[in-house]
Amino acid sequence: MLALLHTSPLHVPVFDALRDEDHPGLELAHLVHEDLLTRARADGPDAVAGDVRAVLDQAVAGGAVAVLCTCSSIGGVAEAAAEEVGVPVLRVDRPMAAAAVVAGPRVVVVATSESTFGPTVTLVEEEARRSGLPADVRRLFVDGAWALFQTGDTEGYVRAVAEAVDAVPGDSADAIVLAQASMTPARLLTTTAVPVLSSPRPGLAAAAAAVSGGARAGYAGEKSRADTPTGWRTQ
Repeated sequence: MLALLHTSPLHVPVFDALRDEDHPGLELAHLVHEDLLTRARADGPDAVAGDVRAVLDQAVAGGAVAVLCTCSSIGGVAEAAAEEVGVPVLRVDRPMAAAAVVAGPRVVVVATSESTFGPTVTLVEEEARRSGLPADVRRLFVDGAWALFQTGDTEGYVRAVAEAVDAVPGDSADAIVLAQASMTPARLLTTTAVPVLSSPRPGLAAAAAAVSGGARAGYAGEKSRADTPTGWRTQ
């Protein structure tokens, strides 16, 4: 079973659909903690590190052999706790960042939440160093879009992101990164020739591979559905 740590309930159907398309048979358990993002936005990701660790421990207790954090703002602190919790803990945006630096050095990180920039820019630069590639990372904030998302205007939110992406001059970027999983549908509306990368599909693929490896290694042992902690939604 793969556990997914979300900070918005809107991510649940997105990852269920990707599972059905790409990884049929993979059991997902969704745990939504909107408060983690609220506090990370206000006080920084480190402020929620302890609570993130508690959620990861809960995931292992529930039978998860790997955990995927789908929130870019807290992905770094989740990933850092992997050794302590004893199962692979992945951040959904790492495969996307790796693909971005391969596309070229000029990477534009687009975000609708300011708290996402620090972790995502750091991640892209880290992947560049890991690959021995140069990286010139720039930030593009979509002002006002997050308020649309919070009020449930997902169409307006996605449209605002797509318009911001298309405003990036085509000769100024090698890759455009959609820093938050919630921004993924904007890819379908963009017209730019620059590659626009999002995190859910490659992130889930990496996590599915970790589940396969973790199951073979015997992570977390066997758990029945009756042992699943209250609040988990398994699919």
